[in-house]
Amino acid sequence: MFIKLENLNVHYKVAGAGAPVILLHGWGCNIDYFAKLQAYLAKKFTVYAIDLPGFGLSTTPEKIWGSAEYANLIEQFINDLKIVNPILLGHSLGGKIIINLVAHGLVEIKKIILISSSGIQLPKSLKTKVRIYFFKLLKFLVKLPIIKIILGPRMELYRKKFGSNDYKNASGIMREILVKTVNENVITLLPKIKIPVLLLWGDQDTMTTAGAGQIMQLAILGSKLKIFTGSGHFPFLDNWEKVAMELDNFLG
Repeated sequence: MFIKLENLNVHYKVAGAGAPVILLHGWGCNIDYFAKLQAYLAKKFTVYAIDLPGFGLSTTPEKIWGSAEYANLIEQFINDLKIVNPILLGHSLGGKIIINLVAHGLVEIKKIILISSSGIQLPKSLKTKVRIYFFKLLKFLVKLPIIKIILGPRMELYRKKFGSNDYKNASGIMREILVKTVNENVITLLPKIKIPVLLLWGDQDTMTTAGAGQIMQLAILGSKLKIFTGSGHFPFLDNWEKVAMELDNFLG
């Protein structure tokens, strides 16, 4: 199914019957990553899974979006479909979008589940700092006429060498959207969240480490954090049975 929002065609799937649940995927993913989760929750809920703009079958934004712009789109989605008091579940980027949506009070939300959510800026390793500094230096030098002749044709190679996998796989405006969203820090928004929150993390997550989950738990009053041993950035794929159990307990 498609809906027109912000002049974009937004693809979504809906399944089940009952109270509404909305699923928001992470960067580089789409609603297919939630297939098993949507089918499971659809036994008791009406579950909407959305391809965020720029992913899956949804149109790519024409401007550089951040998580706030994505949150505004989800607000429109909820209002246009007349969804009342939904439960929101977000993975990685989807979690950051939910944090923006709830903290700014854009719509009435019942509960939220954040899985390996992005949005907390933790100290970078020395190796990462060196890579970032070196690439920024290259981008500065390539602006100089003589250096541009030498390095200009090789800049894409350097981007692929020093960038993350997500950066390498992104292109065009989605690469700029990635840079903007990655550098956002939502730490000041967390205390504004006053509804029940469940935080799910993998102890082997190297993209948004469990330390970020612990910070979120401290910042969101009354939130619950569950860390799954042996799980990476996708605990709902790595450790399905235990994740399902936590969801059942939280959702009732």
